[in-house]
Amino acid sequence: MEQLKHECGVAMIRLRKPLEYYRRKYGSYSYALNKLYLLMEKQHNRGQEGAGVGVIKLNSDPGHEYVFRERALGANAITEIFSNILPRFELENTDAQPPYDVERFSHFVGEIYMGHLRYSTTGKSGISYVHPFLRRNNWRSRNLLMCGNFNMTNVDEVFRSIVAKGQHPRIYSDTVVLLEQLGYALDKENHRLYRQFRGEMEEPELGQAIEDNIDISNVLKSASEEWDGGFVICGATGSGDMFVLRDRNGIRPAFYYMDEEVVVVASERPVIQTVFDVPYASVCELEPGSALMVSRKGDVKIADILGCGENRRCSFERIYFSRGSDADIYHERKELGRQLVPEVVRAVNGDLDHTVLSFIPNTAEVAFIGLVEGFNEYLNKTKAEELIRMQADGALTPETVKKTLDRKLRIEKVAIKDIKLRTFIAEGNSRNDLAAHVYDVTYGCVENDKDYLVVIDDSIVRGTTLRQSIISMLDRLHPKKIVIVSSSPQVRYPDYYGIDMSRMSEFIAFRAAIALLKERGMESVIRAVYENCLRQIALPVEEQINAVKGIYEPFVPEEISRKMVAMLTPEGTKADIEIIYQSMEGLHQAVPSCPGDWYFSGDYPTPGGNRLVNMSFINYYEGNPDKRS
Repeated sequence: MEQLKHECGVAMIRLRKPLEYYRRKYGSYSYALNKLYLLMEKQHNRGQEGAGVGVIKLNSDPGHEYVFRERALGANAITEIFSNILPRFELENTDAQPPYDVERFSHFVGEIYMGHLRYSTTGKSGISYVHPFLRRNNWRSRNLLMCGNFNMTNVDEVFRSIVAKGQHPRIYSDTVVLLEQLGYALDKENHRLYRQFRGEMEEPELGQAIEDNIDISNVLKSASEEWDGGFVICGATGSGDMFVLRDRNGIRPAFYYMDEEVVVVASERPVIQTVFDVPYASVCELEPGSALMVSRKGDVKIADILGCGENRRCSFERIYFSRGSDADIYHERKELGRQLVPEVVRAVNGDLDHTVLSFIPNTAEVAFIGLVEGFNEYLNKTKAEELIRMQADGALTPETVKKTLDRKLRIEKVAIKDIKLRTFIAEGNSRNDLAAHVYDVTYGCVENDKDYLVVIDDSIVRGTTLRQSIISMLDRLHPKKIVIVSSSPQVRYPDYYGIDMSRMSEFIAFRAAIALLKERGMESVIRAVYENCLRQIALPVEEQINAVKGIYEPFVPEEISRKMVAMLTPEGTKADIEIIYQSMEGLHQAVPSCPGDWYFSGDYPTPGGNRLVNMSFINYYEGNPDKRS
């Protein structure tokens, strides 16, 4: 129901054969560009605020450009970029041009290709914030092209550390901070090699020896020592070394594929499978804390850089963000729906004959399939029990058997996304009335005042869409009761690792808990949490705990859900409303490989998360909800 902005998407391609090989085999020098375009388009869900492409040419002659970059803003950024690149590319790559000229001088023909899709998590926008970022130098081995899917929780500390070294970043952002740290480490690696070889050879052989012997693992280890956050950092030097580094807890995803022709990296596995037509088993996950590195010569190395920490792979990635075409994610989302069956059966009093199952048209469709499968299992079990009971009572006849076996689930598409209504032309109540009609309903599929209407969504975070449109829309069908089901647990805590959920007051679960505390005369709890947060931020960051958990401790989840209903149900709603959330146990049973659940539990994967959530509550309590943590 609610679109969440979230972590970015990355894509990289390293060609391992001479460029002429791809022209002969695939008929064009645009082979890698075409593949990059597909990798980006198939990850468009990960970023619609901007996009960027970078290409590095390894054999350009002096005096000619060898690092190319194109960036654009907006949801159509990918189309705009490739519309600009490809016509220029085709003009430069006619049959009239000798291969030497094409490979040495043509723009966007190279060996290393980088793509990035951006969603802002800082509120900052503009072309200067769009990846890839570029650090320039006259020495090819000191040029650095970088993009990533990341958010750092200690960017202030890291910024101060690089300023203390004498650097002067142009922009205050985690991207620039990381670029400068990596650039500084790359400079040190160049100096190390210069000192090593200067007594053995002279220029230009000395410069070539440095390019051929850059050890990217030294660069990554030196630069990343202070990093706290979730990240996949992609980079390439102007001399041809490429790398991808993943955080030690595996918070952000990264997958790769390699053969004798290419090395490919992307944020999602099925994207690589589809674009390169390779099986599931051929696409590997980059392990947490590790880096995939490809040398200037095309040699591939995977090394442990940060050490593999506790597995905190993001569960929200599986619930909501990643493409559901991934085999594992598809299974997990179905299982999330199946886990909800017992609670939904309770909510409808076991009356499946008067229950209509549906979903809001979005990424909840797969969870809905799992819910239906679980309900079918439950219905078959009740049919078997009924037949056994009839046999024991002597009431088993062809007619009673047929009546029992004919019982089926009632599955309907009750919600239809209508045209984009221009609600900005109205104000106040008129605007709310228009917002209530963003969805339309299918009439005639619910028996008035008799049926339970169950709709599933993948997450209920802010509750805005429920209050403004969904509940009113469903109530127009006149069900006896509306049961709204979330395949994820209650989102209680901000995220600081790449998803746009950073302000405490936005969460309906948090607002409901605060309202309950005030209703029950427990304002002292709010004050105590605030004071504990103040104590926590005075401690070293690695000693801090999440003090905000104290807001929720007096309540069980069902109490908070009931309060949400009271806060979100529009005046005049006739049907009874119930909201059911996934349990934490159900989440981990359905998604065992990705236990990162800090959105729901408050158990942050790094110390920086605890510091930021404590600061967020302090800002909320002091009336500064938008203040930078």
